[in-house]
Amino acid sequence: MEIHHIPPLRNPIMVMAFSGWNDAGEAATGALEHLLAAWHNEPNDVVPELIADIDSEEFYDFQVNRPHIFIDESHIRNISWPTTQIFGLALPTFERDLVIVKGAEPSMRWKSFTREILDLADDLEVSLIVTLGSLLADVPHTRPIGVSGSGAHPDIATRLGVEVSRYEGPTGILGIIADGCMRRGIDAVSLWAAIPHYASSSPSPKATLSLVNALEDFLDISIPSADLPEAADEWEKDVTEMAKEDSDVAEYVKALEDSKDAAELPDVSGDSIAKEFERYLRRRTKD
Repeated sequence: MEIHHIPPLRNPIMVMAFSGWNDAGEAATGALEHLLAAWHNEPNDVVPELIADIDSEEFYDFQVNRPHIFIDESHIRNISWPTTQIFGLALPTFERDLVIVKGAEPSMRWKSFTREILDLADDLEVSLIVTLGSLLADVPHTRPIGVSGSGAHPDIATRLGVEVSRYEGPTGILGIIADGCMRRGIDAVSLWAAIPHYASSSPSPKATLSLVNALEDFLDISIPSADLPEAADEWEKDVTEMAKEDSDVAEYVKALEDSKDAAELPDVSGDSIAKEFERYLRRRTKD
């Protein structure tokens, strides 16, 4: 890992996502891209500071994550290598700052990769790590995209107000990082958005918006939404038009809608209404 600059950060929270297996519809990495740009041009203009990046030679198979050639403003060809970058976001209007970790899921040496990330988290005195992911599921695109929050250990899950993770099966780098956090005694929470598997071929700004909103709720902060709600609406309209072109898909979507509505009807409680009202008030304050 190459350290570029360590900015002064106040009790920082580390938020991370990786492209690849953990990033259906590019929703999780899209949420990080939004975070990195969210406070630009706001009254308190926040520009991300590059803290460090990880040597790609150590962790990536370049036949899986191929480097890209690009031509710069001087018309000179350059190569962009797949890597992981760590940024600092100092947020003067909030009590805590953010550390953003974004990159491609590594191809090898996951234990060493996790150790480097968590060593830096310790050096920065990070007290909480939030990982973002997105997965394909049998859900309709016309309903709010659900985000589930979980912790790797029952004690952590209870203390942070999320479900304990009961997943068993193949995992990605996020699962390894969550395990590493638990072993080091670092609080860690994972937020996952569920994306319709029939609409996974393009980026899903609706799922990205759901992850951003879930992060707002969990951290109790306000994140400028910019044009993300409009992009989410446009994505939903495009998927609806696509579904109409295939009667089988249209019938399948209708069945998913009916199932979703029937399952959620009993869950319309005072707590859920209160949470939506709190989010509305936060948006009003932000605007």
